[in-house]
Amino acid sequence: MDLDLSVRIGSLVMPNPVGVASGTFGYGQEYAALVDVDSLGALYTKAVTLESREGNPPPRIVETPMGLINSIGLANPGLKEFVNQKLPYLGTLTCPIIVNVAGSTESDYLEVVHGNSGLKSLAHVDAYEINVSCPNVAHGGMAFGTDPKVVEHLIAALRPLTPLPLIVKLSPNVTDITVIARAAEAGGADALSCINTLVGMKIDTSTCRPCIARGTGGLSGPAIRPVGVACVYKASRAASIPVIGLGGISTHEDALEYLLAGAVAVQVGTALFSDPQAPAHILSGIASWMKEKGVTRVHDIRDLLLTNS
Repeated sequence: MDLDLSVRIGSLVMPNPVGVASGTFGYGQEYAALVDVDSLGALYTKAVTLESREGNPPPRIVETPMGLINSIGLANPGLKEFVNQKLPYLGTLTCPIIVNVAGSTESDYLEVVHGNSGLKSLAHVDAYEINVSCPNVAHGGMAFGTDPKVVEHLIAALRPLTPLPLIVKLSPNVTDITVIARAAEAGGADALSCINTLVGMKIDTSTCRPCIARGTGGLSGPAIRPVGVACVYKASRAASIPVIGLGGISTHEDALEYLLAGAVAVQVGTALFSDPQAPAHILSGIASWMKEKGVTRVHDIRDLLLTNS
């Protein structure tokens, strides 16, 4: 059976639905000796901010049952160093490159995407993943992604600046993710990523101190998968644009849950730390499952979901 594993988002065509999540794969070169990077459906880079960021003080990552809590703080070398030091390697790859963009103000995002030193005229960038889980200093530290008006305004400001697809990465730390999904679509987003990490905390009972220096951090891994699947299910029905699922994907069955829920593609994150080959295994499993089910296109998997009503 010939399978069509491709995924289209605006002008972007992914060769297959399995990518690697931002913040878990560096800028690609870090994993080059371990995996065939070009076999990925897409490489979502570590976040790029206008200025360099050292990130939060350590300890900033801790294991939990079925997951990790991290508070890295968007540590990255900044836009200039990304362009000079990271982009040349990314330019040697054939897999789609999706740059994760973060900032503390709206102007930060605009400058990274389109400013004089931004990415607007650079090759090797196929799309942007707009991280709206960042604290918005103009709104008292509240994350961009918690206010639908702010999300819509930000995406509407970015939309005329680039013809490349804008993928908005949504936070689950909201009352109703469908409201944010519709706001992103109204602003001109081409797709949504669901979900970013959940707020979590672990305390060392021997020292009576939080295990993360800042107290709380972002919980990822298998523990959050049911939340991610539910968010994809809701967002894919609230908005008409494609949804990319992530959160706790370790096996092809995990990925298929997201695809059945309504996602067109997935991202693998925490699983990479224990198995860098996870994306390849997941893709192979999806293909085998499709043959068993007689499904020829990834896009049609969502149509197989049966409800109890």
